[in-house]
Amino acid sequence: MGLKENLHRISRRDLFRVAGRYGMSSTLLAAGGFGGAISLANLASAAESTYDKRYAKPAKHTLKFGASGFNAQNLLIERAGALEFARDLESRTDGEIRIEFIGNNQICGQTSCVEKTQQGIVDIYAASTQNSAGGAPYLNVLDYAYMFPGRASQYHFLYSPDSQRILRDPLEKRHGLKFLFSHCELRGIQLGLGWEDKPTVTKLEQLFGTKNRVTGTQLGRIAMQALNLNPVPVAWEETLDGLKQGLIDGAETWASAVAYANMSPVVSQSVDLKFFCGTEHTSMSASVFDSLEGYLQDAVMESAYWAQTHVQAANEAALVKTVGHSDPQMPGTIFAENNVRNAFLADDQIRMAEEMCSPEFQPQLWEQWRDRLNKWAGGIDTYQEIYDIARQVPKDMKPENVEPRRWWKA
Repeated sequence: MGLKENLHRISRRDLFRVAGRYGMSSTLLAAGGFGGAISLANLASAAESTYDKRYAKPAKHTLKFGASGFNAQNLLIERAGALEFARDLESRTDGEIRIEFIGNNQICGQTSCVEKTQQGIVDIYAASTQNSAGGAPYLNVLDYAYMFPGRASQYHFLYSPDSQRILRDPLEKRHGLKFLFSHCELRGIQLGLGWEDKPTVTKLEQLFGTKNRVTGTQLGRIAMQALNLNPVPVAWEETLDGLKQGLIDGAETWASAVAYANMSPVVSQSVDLKFFCGTEHTSMSASVFDSLEGYLQDAVMESAYWAQTHVQAANEAALVKTVGHSDPQMPGTIFAENNVRNAFLADDQIRMAEEMCSPEFQPQLWEQWRDRLNKWAGGIDTYQEIYDIARQVPKDMKPENVEPRRWWKA
C-alpha cells in the first residue's frame, strides 16, 4: 500500500474523534510514530498509550507548539522533525516538559507563527524561515542566492559552531528567538498546469518572463527579479488555484513542500533551480527557554540536536521514496502519481543563474540588505562567512553523510 493511501485511511472525522478523547497532541504524537499501516483501532490504541505516558505525572512546564501546516496526513512527507522533537523532549525530561502540539494552521500559519511566538501566544513554532522573515527579518541571512551549493552544505552550516555566531545569536538578540533545528532543501520553480503539455525545462531562458509566486523572503525577491522570474506575492490559498488556472506560471518553493502541501495535482514540472534556501525550521521563544531550569535547557538542546540528525536522514530518504524528487523517479511516489516531472538543470544552466543573480557576481543587487544584515550581526560579512563554511564540504557530498555536531559546544 502506498504512503498516501495508508495515511488517508484515517478520515478527519475519525482523527478528531480520537483527538476528542486523548487530545490532539497525544493523537498527533502517536500518528507521527507509525512506520506501517494506520487503522482507526491502532491509532486509538497508540493515542491512549501516548496519553497515559505523557500524563503519568504533572508537568513542570507546558509549552505550546504552533506548527503551521502539519497534520496527520503530511507528517511523513516532508520530514521537518517537529513531532519527533516534541516526543523526544517529553521523554528526555521524563514529562517535566509537556508539549501541546497545535498543527494544521489552527493557532498560527506560515507567516504568523513567528509573530505569535514573539507575542507569547505560542512558545515554539515550526514554519519556513522564508515565510518567518516578515516577522524576523534577520532570517533573510539564509537567503542569499547560491550561497549554498547543495543540501549537504546547508546541514554542514547548521551543525557548525559558527552558525551560533552568524545565525543563532543575532536572531536571538534581535528577534527573541532561539533557532533549534531545520530541514534543508533548495528552492526551485514549481510550474503549474499551463506547462503540462510543454517540453521539460532544460534551459534557464525557458523560464525568463514567467510570473511566479514568491514567499515572505525579501532576499528571494532580489534573486527572482535578477533571473527575470517576475515575483508576485500571492496568498497561499490562492496559489493552488493560480497554478491550476494558469494565472501564474509557477511558484517558488521546494520539492517536498509541493508534496506535503497538496500542490502536486496542480504542478506539472518541478524545476530544480537550487537558487536559495528552503528551510522548514523550528524555533522557540528565547525568554521561555531562559525561564527553564538549566538541566531542562540542556534537554531542549539535546532534543534539538537529535531532531536535526533525524531530519537529515529522514528527509533525504523521503525526498526519493515518498516525494519522487529523483531521476529516475520511483513509481508510487507523490510526484509519479500526479505526473509531476523533475527538471534537473545541467551545471552550465545553474552556473548561468548564479552569474545572473548571486552576490558573488552581482554584488550591487545585494548591497543594501547585506549591509543591514552585517550590521545586525555585529559587523561580520554574513554572506562571505556562510559562503566559506558552505564550501568546507564537497559540492557533491551526499547530505546524509554530513557529520552531525552539537553546534552550541565549540
